[in-house]
Amino acid sequence: MAGSSAEQAADYRSILSISDEAARVQALDQHLSTRSYIQGYSLSQADVDVFRQLSAPPADSRLFHVARWFRHIEALLGGPQGRDEPCRLQASKGRRVQPQWSPPAGTEPCRLRLYNSLTRNKDVFIPQDGKKVTWYCCGPTVYDASHMGHARSYISFDILRRVLRDYFQYDVFYCMNITDIDDKIIRRARQNYLFEQYREQKPPATQLLKDVRDAMKPFSVKLSETTDPDKRQMLERIQNSVKLATEPLEQAVRSSLSGEEVDSKVQVLLEEAKDLLSDWLDSTGGSEVTDNSIFSKLPKFWEEEFHKDMEALNVLPPDVLTRVSEYVPEIVNFVQKIVDNGYGYASNGSVYFDTAKFAASEKHSYGKLVPEAVGDQKALQEGEGDLSISADRLSEKRSPNDFALWKASKPGEPSWPCPWGKGRPGWHIECSAMAGTLLGASMDIHGGGFDLRFPHHDNELAQSEAYFENDCWVRYFLHTGHLTIAGCKMSKSLKNFITIKDALKKHSARQLRLAFLMHSWKDTLDYSSNTMESALQYEKFMNEFFLNVKDILRAPVDITGQFEKWEAEEVELNKNFYGKKTAVHEALCDNIDTRTVMEEMRALVSQCNLYMAARKAERRRPNRALLENIAMYLTHMLKIFGAIEEESPLGFPVGGPGTNLNLESTVMPYLQVLSEFREGVRKIAREKKVLEVLQLSDALRDDILPELGVRFEDHEGLPTVVKLVDRDTLLKEKEGKKRAAKLAKMKIPPSEMFLSEVNKYSKFDENGLPTHDTEGKELSKGQAKKLKKLFEAQEKLYKEYLQMLQNGSLQ
Repeated sequence: MAGSSAEQAADYRSILSISDEAARVQALDQHLSTRSYIQGYSLSQADVDVFRQLSAPPADSRLFHVARWFRHIEALLGGPQGRDEPCRLQASKGRRVQPQWSPPAGTEPCRLRLYNSLTRNKDVFIPQDGKKVTWYCCGPTVYDASHMGHARSYISFDILRRVLRDYFQYDVFYCMNITDIDDKIIRRARQNYLFEQYREQKPPATQLLKDVRDAMKPFSVKLSETTDPDKRQMLERIQNSVKLATEPLEQAVRSSLSGEEVDSKVQVLLEEAKDLLSDWLDSTGGSEVTDNSIFSKLPKFWEEEFHKDMEALNVLPPDVLTRVSEYVPEIVNFVQKIVDNGYGYASNGSVYFDTAKFAASEKHSYGKLVPEAVGDQKALQEGEGDLSISADRLSEKRSPNDFALWKASKPGEPSWPCPWGKGRPGWHIECSAMAGTLLGASMDIHGGGFDLRFPHHDNELAQSEAYFENDCWVRYFLHTGHLTIAGCKMSKSLKNFITIKDALKKHSARQLRLAFLMHSWKDTLDYSSNTMESALQYEKFMNEFFLNVKDILRAPVDITGQFEKWEAEEVELNKNFYGKKTAVHEALCDNIDTRTVMEEMRALVSQCNLYMAARKAERRRPNRALLENIAMYLTHMLKIFGAIEEESPLGFPVGGPGTNLNLESTVMPYLQVLSEFREGVRKIAREKKVLEVLQLSDALRDDILPELGVRFEDHEGLPTVVKLVDRDTLLKEKEGKKRAAKLAKMKIPPSEMFLSEVNKYSKFDENGLPTHDTEGKELSKGQAKKLKKLFEAQEKLYKEYLQMLQNGSLQ
């Protein structure tokens, strides 16, 4: 063993003093032969100094001590690049060090961008406080039934909220308001109250006819002055309905019909003229309605109905709900501060927002969302409300562009005390005060329908930023697109709407949501039979995939059998799977583009179906683990979107709410036993040629089990596939198959109906009727008569088919 480090240094100095290189290397080899430089070797600075004098290990194999020493130090110093660096490994003891690690280049992660109405661009979404997102959504004005226009906004925002919360993992605080003080509510409440009083008085037929004529006069004037084509069409529809109901009652009165007959016609006219009479009664007696409870009863009823509709649509409830009637003190304080800041002024008991002064301020701007609409008097007056656009009210303003923050109440309107006299909140101020109270001076997201941009949301922005003296009350403004009905504008005020309850009678909440998912949330959506048919087909396509995967997963395997070797097909499918997941993520980052997501998911299922079909053709089971992973991912995405309501482990739930988990796990083992028993019976029946048993087996599959929501799918050479499916879906499928079979039969010309039956007949006449059997024997008269009846029946069916074809009634 070598001596101390001082002695080693002296030895090295002696060696380095030798002038001849070959002799110097031999001396170094001799010196190293006396040291253990691999095991327990302590690297010194002297070693490094000598090492740096050598360019390479000696070529002479006899000098192996130097060669080993050289390579050892080279490894410790990290290779040749370490030769000119100071020694860093003096504490190292004979172990190799890890080489330098180079991180992968990677790819730039895509960032969530949202279409922001404030910029009319897709902006990178950056919440103000880490992962917390504050969101305020304009809720409904509750004076009538919720319709599909409401569903358009609230389902769309529900999808966006769920994606932000459950996919992007934001902590979303979601607020929504209920407008329960509004011109529309006041007028509708008065009209309903006055009309019910009128109905309870049971006016005689002559009085009713007189009142209808009186009510028709101002109505006709209103109709003649209406220029909006949609409103005009609505008014004309009311006028025609009233006329049609008036004539039979007038005839009954002239003919002195019995009281019972007259009364029935009175009830018809009362119903058809309800809108006409309500408007007339309100114009004559509305100012006498002073009981505030009348104005709270109507919105309370319709708010409750709205919440029921949202629950039926699987729309998540807000984290906090605000009602205007509960925030009147906060609204008064909000208005007062705007006045104190110099942006509001009192006039004749009302308070107005000074748009000119606000716009003139260097730190503010008016009309951020729709600057081109500023000055649109028609839109501004609609925003003020029908009860607030009289000549007197308009004269109170400094500018026609100013809008009401607080309205002095007139007779027949609810009121609350305030510094300016009794009054009520303006429409726009309510959201500012309630959102400001809960979310403060700046929120991340504000949402509402596209038609609210101006003046409602522009006025909200102005008065809120006037209150907080800032320029950033809302960071991202999201507006959902319009909803049309078969291409026509839908509006509650136009009485041209489909209620949510009526829509749910035709389609499930999931089907409606799928229709919305298949369209961009910010674009116009047309609610039509074509739109809903696409949603139904998508649901069916996905459900069949889930049912097929469930069937594969039910096949018994041992624990190790769950993991099968992957062939090229599995590797390719898995590659496609991850490619689709990437595409889905990119689409969600791109303004939460669910339309593209749904198409990517459909494409992934199509690839899976091709894979399963190929395996089936080869009589091989598909890879269950891979298909389960894909099905679980798709289930997870549909849950995020709210399209799977129940806690379904895989695919769409079966049965009603709360029944899915127990139903499938409980009944499937019994159905599997039934399927296997049926398969065994069919096999014996085929071998023994017992047709009756085979027919019973088919009847069980086609007629009995569908009534119970069970589908048996027979495949040649493979086990029967058992699926639990919604009963109504199966019955519709069954009816569809019957119609298709009937149509296919109708299409066959009678002259061709027997020609394909060469296993029964050998000769036919000029009409296609069989004349001889397969053995060449002429058919008996009884056989010919029977075939003639079948021929005539087909002739009748074929004529019916041609008629349908001519009328264009084939579907």
